[in-house]
Amino acid sequence: MNTHVNLSGLARQMVLAGLFDEKTAQQAQLQAQRNSLSLITYVVQNKLAKGRAVAELAAEQFGVAFVDLSAIDKEQQPKELISEKLARQHRVLPLWRRGNKLFVALSDPSSHQSISDIQFSTGLNAEGILVEDDKLGAAIDKFYESATGSMTDLDDVDLDGLDIVNGNDDEATRDDGEASDDAPVVRFVNKMLLDAIKGGSSDLHFEPYERAFRVRLRTDGVLHEVARPPIQLASRISARLKVMAGLDISERRKPQDGRIKMKISKTKAIDFRVNTLPTLWGEKIVMRILDPSSAQMGIDALGYEESQKELYLSALTQPQGMILVTGPTGSGKTVSLYTGLNILNTVDINISTAEDPVEINLEGINQVNVNPRQGMDFSQALRAFLRQDPDVIMVGEIRDLETAEIAIKAAQTGHMVMSTLHTNSAAETLTRLRNMGVAAFNIATSVNLIIAQRLARKLCPSCKKEVPVPRETLLSEGFPEAQIGKFKLYGPVGCENCKAGYKGRVGIYEVVKNTPALQRIIMEDGNSIDIAAQMRKDGFNDLRTSGLLKAMQGVTSLEEVNRVTKD
Repeated sequence: MNTHVNLSGLARQMVLAGLFDEKTAQQAQLQAQRNSLSLITYVVQNKLAKGRAVAELAAEQFGVAFVDLSAIDKEQQPKELISEKLARQHRVLPLWRRGNKLFVALSDPSSHQSISDIQFSTGLNAEGILVEDDKLGAAIDKFYESATGSMTDLDDVDLDGLDIVNGNDDEATRDDGEASDDAPVVRFVNKMLLDAIKGGSSDLHFEPYERAFRVRLRTDGVLHEVARPPIQLASRISARLKVMAGLDISERRKPQDGRIKMKISKTKAIDFRVNTLPTLWGEKIVMRILDPSSAQMGIDALGYEESQKELYLSALTQPQGMILVTGPTGSGKTVSLYTGLNILNTVDINISTAEDPVEINLEGINQVNVNPRQGMDFSQALRAFLRQDPDVIMVGEIRDLETAEIAIKAAQTGHMVMSTLHTNSAAETLTRLRNMGVAAFNIATSVNLIIAQRLARKLCPSCKKEVPVPRETLLSEGFPEAQIGKFKLYGPVGCENCKAGYKGRVGIYEVVKNTPALQRIIMEDGNSIDIAAQMRKDGFNDLRTSGLLKAMQGVTSLEEVNRVTKD
């Protein structure tokens, strides 16, 4: 009896290709018919055969295209069109989009329901492309692991020892992540927080949109996307973060502020300052990562030039006067202030700070959270400090004339006062105080030192390369003519030890002592241009010059200096 008679054309081709013997082919064909399945579906589902030969035979039999998944450009794959649930349910993977047509990889060409469901879900015309089944499974896992920050493998995340306390710091609210009914979301959020800490990030953004939900980290001053969880999880992730921060999860119409403390070991804890913002498609949540150890790095780690460091240390030893630190948000002003406070923090000195909010907790320093809604603003805190026998006072920010006048009076009556302003340079800081309404005489006699600063990304020492720059370009950028030819400039490359050729950040500073010549210009109501010109005559480097010095030292690149110091 000829056993080939009862075999279909596809089954016979599989036997001739050596995928299995005739007996197995007959059994597979019979079982497929009984279960109302196509032969290729039965073979794939029961893993009777796998590999390229099966896919090519199926493609030929059903008249569809075959492609090798390893040859697909992963950058073209649309990550937000097909949800992970739908992809795993139908065992499909988006490959690329052309206009209103979406091409998807599948291993079962007879699955018409898959194509219909995808078309209904995406609103696009879907066309199947046949691929190898074993490669498809691995590709789906990898694709959605990359797109969602390992949402499919959260149970394997090592979170041992993780201890989270909400903003009230109440032991009753302690949460080890096990009591939640939404364990995958809990583990995902915890993993994002840990990744942010390990990567040295300063901020963590959770951002909902109409068709997507993304997570971004700000590392070395630059935002980059790290995860794209399914949009269906947006509200659950937001709720989880709000519970951790001790916020009202039922309030979605107003911004809220909270705090999370993560204990990552018995001796180390990291604080997260949490802010929610109602947007069109949900609540955007931004978390500022506050590492207390950053205030204890020491002044040598901040990037001051030797002469600048001596000016700062000298000002800290003065019994009275004011030190002002200025720069945009995220320029490292808080770390500079706390580094100075840490130097002054001894048993014989009484230090009080008023901040909005307190970012870094330091033992030995009396820190006050400013809360204007409860009648505790900067001016109120300062008045209270003056009745607390202070030696050193730190004001988080001088925002108005009342705060400025009280701070200056404190600086004139035997106290060291440290504070910040949001201005672009040291010269503008002095004129800003004048424009607030502070008398010129008070500015000239109370301000001891002004520090304007920026943060620039440091070149990765493992992969930075020398960059040739023409002499004319160096001169136009502001490099001193006498130094050209005596230094080398370097640029970023990128390696496994860094991000895009940069690793870590360094401060670029303009440190200015209030000299008698500057005091005269202030008393004469000179403008910021006059003050800046006198600062250069007195030998103080401006931000641009300090940045070029960092480039000449090979610490950072000229492009990075231009990014943070050029107008």
